[in-house]
Order: sequence, then structure tokens, then C-alpha cells
Amino acid sequence: MRSSYVTTSEKSAGGENPPVADEAVPKLEVRDLSFFYGETQALDRVSMTMPKNRVTALIGPSGCGKSTFLRTLNRMNETIVNTRHVGDVLLDGVDIYGRQVDAVEIHKRVGMVFQKSNPFPKSIFDNVSYGPRIHGVRNKAKLTRIVEKSLRRASLWDEVKDRLYQSAMDLSGGQQQRVCIARALATSPEVLLMDEPASALDPASTARIEDLIFELRDRYTIVIVTHNMQQAARVSDLTAFFYEGRLIEFGETNEVFTRPKEEKTEQYVSGRFG
Repeated sequence: MRSSYVTTSEKSAGGENPPVADEAVPKLEVRDLSFFYGETQALDRVSMTMPKNRVTALIGPSGCGKSTFLRTLNRMNETIVNTRHVGDVLLDGVDIYGRQVDAVEIHKRVGMVFQKSNPFPKSIFDNVSYGPRIHGVRNKAKLTRIVEKSLRRASLWDEVKDRLYQSAMDLSGGQQQRVCIARALATSPEVLLMDEPASALDPASTARIEDLIFELRDRYTIVIVTHNMQQAARVSDLTAFFYEGRLIEFGETNEVFTRPKEEKTEQYVSGRFG
């Protein structure tokens, strides 16, 4: 079935949301979002809707704004001095930048996994239980249940269940990244943001991460930045192509890669630049 997604350039002047496929339930909606680092504009009037329980891949050449866009989805860019945004980012219809919205609550509901695995220099147990502890969970039995559930969902439990109190730094790179995914899942997020989560991993570990994304999509809405177009084609339901801070094309992944509507998209996915 063809998607009814539209590009930024096709959006009506009235500022309406880009439509989603009939059966899709919107989870994240971005409306006319622009973002600035000081006087430098990184995003230019981006509008798109990311459906619930789908994987949306963000692709484009380096410096095109895709990682900046990803970080706007959970207010992470607020930690950077002299930045600002214009436009709306809605989670379940509520603007996450609204005055009454708690940024800590947004970070809990929208988890983040970074390009480079960044486990804390603590035990595996303490890494995964860190978020729940921050949010007030103190009961050891409850923390133990959360750690096991999160590690199982990250497909890591069987590999580490006998060494939970050993340092996460002793794990392989792929295992460390899955600890970071488990840590993100431990706060029971609704959305999982992944910024090139496999770019620093070997092919076998990359395959494990991709398999994990397939397993997680039934429980979470996932938005992933990837420089690897083959990976985007393999793991995502929807693909957004960014270029020079603008959303050029957004639609079902198969459509974007095999029948792109925009010439610039066709040039990028065919490898003529990037």
C-alpha cells in the first residue's frame, strides 16, 4: 500500500500536519521545526509525523541535520549553549517544549542510544538500574526485575546473567552497546531514539543490533539515524531524507529507495553523492 506521507515542500501553506497512512497512529509529530546553533541554522521548517510502533530511519549526508533533528525529539539539544528552536514537537499530541512539561519526564518517555557505546564505569546491574534509581525506585527486588527485563529485551540477559556485578567496561563493544540499549529501556520509554547505534561495531555485532531493532519495534516507536543506506532499507518502515537542514522526502522505505519522488533523493540513494 502506498503511503500518504508528503514532503515538506508539498505541505500546505496552512501549516497542517503531513498525513499518515490510514492504519498508523501518530506518536511524534513535528511541525515547521527550525533549529539554530547561534546564528547558524541547522534545520529549516521540518514537518513530519512518526507513527507508533514503527521504525523511522533518518538518512542524508554528514552535516545535513539528521542528528540535530533526532535530539530535538527529547529536548537533548537544550543542554547546548546558545541554541534555539522554532516550531512544535508533539508527543501524543502534547508539545514537549511546553512550559508545563517536565524535561526529565520527556527524557524518561523518550530514551536515547548514542553512536558510541557509553556505559558508565560501573557494574552491568548499576548501569541498567541507573535510570530507575534516578526516578525514585529504591526497592532492590523491583530493581532486579527491571534489570532482568531490560537485559532480556536488549537480547543480552543470557550472556551476562552470571556477571551482573562485573564492570560493563569489560564487555565487548557490541555487548556494551546492548547494555546502553537496556539502560535506555529500563525507564520504560515509549520512544527509542538511536543515533547511528551500530556505526562503530563489527558486522556480527551490527547484525545483532539490527535483529534487536526488529524485536523492539512491537513495543516501542523507534527513530534511528544511520549513514548506512542498506541498514535503513533493512530495519525501517519509513525513511526521511535530509539535505542541508531540510526534509527533502519522507515516505515508506521501499518507496523512498526504489521510487523516490525527488531528484535529490534519487541521487543520494543511488550513491551519486554523499
